[in-house]
Amino acid sequence: MLIHLIEIFIFSFLMLLSFIFFVNPMRVNKKANLWFGATLLLWSSFWLDEILVLTHAQPLGALTVFVLSCIQFFTPVLLYVSILFFTNPTYKFKAKDGTLFILPLVYLVILILNRTTQNDYKTFLLVLTLAHAILYTTKSYIKLRMHQRKITLFSSNTDEIDLKWLENIILVLFLLVMVISVFNLIYMGTPLKLYLKGMMLVTILFVAYSSLKQKEIFPVNVKHRDEVIAIDEDVETANTTKRKILNDEELVALTSKLHALMKEKQLYLDNDINLASLSEAMDITPHQLSYIINNGFHQNFFQFVNTYRIDKAKSLLLDKSLRKMTILGIAYESGFNSKTAFNTTFKKFTNQTPSEFKKTEF
Repeated sequence: MLIHLIEIFIFSFLMLLSFIFFVNPMRVNKKANLWFGATLLLWSSFWLDEILVLTHAQPLGALTVFVLSCIQFFTPVLLYVSILFFTNPTYKFKAKDGTLFILPLVYLVILILNRTTQNDYKTFLLVLTLAHAILYTTKSYIKLRMHQRKITLFSSNTDEIDLKWLENIILVLFLLVMVISVFNLIYMGTPLKLYLKGMMLVTILFVAYSSLKQKEIFPVNVKHRDEVIAIDEDVETANTTKRKILNDEELVALTSKLHALMKEKQLYLDNDINLASLSEAMDITPHQLSYIINNGFHQNFFQFVNTYRIDKAKSLLLDKSLRKMTILGIAYESGFNSKTAFNTTFKKFTNQTPSEFKKTEF
């Protein structure tokens, strides 16, 4: 039956993906991938009963089901923790993180009551599971949105490190959790169950496709990584534009120096340039550079670097001797690392795609 085949695929793909993330052959985002692998492993366990039935294996005992239910309840928590490490590879657990165990402990108590008393707590357990999933998918989504804002403070190319794929997965999972919860409360028949599991399989395939393409989010250079994370954390506690790091004379002088450096040496053509590497070229600290860009140019790092790139791209697009150059070629010549990043950034700055701009000017 088709639904059984889908269940086998779901379980198998999740187990395989979990193993790949644990092994992490690309050696990127190590802690985040470890926690994400654990998330996928727990996710796969939700199909264990179906697999045992299909293989005619011995069903799980009552105690095993009890323990497994307790562990499975941590799935949204592990997803959230993996996102903490995706967005900050140096994250350290704090005392406040003990709150992660509050709802699991409540769930454990209710499970025990359900087993040891004659009262039926199944509906309450389902509602608690739903609330828990909603809470941590929401927290995960907010964390990702904050990350997407913060990477513009230190990176000039954000399309490969913005974790947009994780945001999309969370939105889909949120929808699926809601629909499946309603499905469990009001059984609607096999066709809907088939569609839901089909959607789950498609989601897992998207997880595989997107996650295995994920590159290292923060600079590989340890010094640079620590510096940009420090900038990242500084923004959480205090806006750098409100603290006077440099006096007005220094700001004017360094703003002029930075502009001259960007124009003469064309540092923006390096598609891996980040706040830390540019601060080294300026012989100042990343905090000082961030302050200069914020207060001298009234931009964040992403906007600052890409302003020069877009100006370069415009000049290339308008150069009649280069009319046969492809859009991808112009993207590379302007400091972008992909056609997608070029098109997206160009439209964000000009409200036109490069092709539209070229047609308008010619």
